[in-house]
Amino acid sequence: MLKEIAVVTITVSNLAQVEEAWQEHFAYTTVASGTISSELAEHWQAPRMAGDDYVLMQPANDAPAYVRLIKDPAVAGYRPMTSHGWNATELLVSDTDAVAAGMVDSAFDVIGAPRPLWDAPDAPRVMQALGPGNELLYLTTNNQAKAGLGLDDSMPLVERPFIMVAGGASMEAFRAFYVDTLGLTMSEPAPFRITMISKANDLPLDTTYPLSVVNLSPGYLLEVDELPAALGPRAVSNGRLPSGIAVVGMTADTLAGGLDWVSLPQTLDELPYGGREVGLLRGPGGELIEVIVTPAKTSSSDAATPHTPADTQ
Repeated sequence: MLKEIAVVTITVSNLAQVEEAWQEHFAYTTVASGTISSELAEHWQAPRMAGDDYVLMQPANDAPAYVRLIKDPAVAGYRPMTSHGWNATELLVSDTDAVAAGMVDSAFDVIGAPRPLWDAPDAPRVMQALGPGNELLYLTTNNQAKAGLGLDDSMPLVERPFIMVAGGASMEAFRAFYVDTLGLTMSEPAPFRITMISKANDLPLDTTYPLSVVNLSPGYLLEVDELPAALGPRAVSNGRLPSGIAVVGMTADTLAGGLDWVSLPQTLDELPYGGREVGLLRGPGGELIEVIVTPAKTSSSDAATPHTPADTQ
């Protein structure tokens, strides 16, 4: 059902600083700005977000993928990887080492230096960073994903979000939702060292966590992590979105029946929806998912799914 990652909505306390950093270091452009409409806030079941300042940003090559940043002072105390829900955004980059070099003495904090995901010449090269809004980013050079998305060597240094990372209490609940309910395929869970979780929660770095990958369209994945029992749902203020990565919008050819909608599908005219029908679901980790009905495209690529974003993240 779910196909491509279309828009990632992140709440931040320092909107102007985050926008400037993404413009300077990622060459993202601001394609829309203003305040959140009452219609959109109601669609999110977050009426108190209405009137909050936002910017909508897009990669330099005008890829059909967006990052929406919303100003929310309550986010100041949020720490990624310490609660259920969306925890990290993985961006496809053309040169991980160049991205890291550009972050020296910047608003970004490199918390995982560039390195190969496994020992092979063509292995994806990964790094991790915290942005100025405390947004957790994985930045990855991945030739399989690049091919799956139809990109060539002209792609910009930092391109689109191609993997989203969610955490929750139960891998079985993730499977029931993404496989049984949404009809997607998902890898068998396997134990991995996920250092970002361990560091954020003061756990031994060799701690392992069950991890599975949910397959979307070629080039796109979801990573789902089973978190320790001590970590619970993200605190959400009444009438507002979750702190950090709040909502992820993904395209779908059609809307499946029998779904338990948080908000029933409706037509949304503003960017990035452009008059498409959009419904809102909640996953088992509390992750909010916008389902954006988008006509199927003919693709010439049957590229393999990209890496399992595991051991070094």
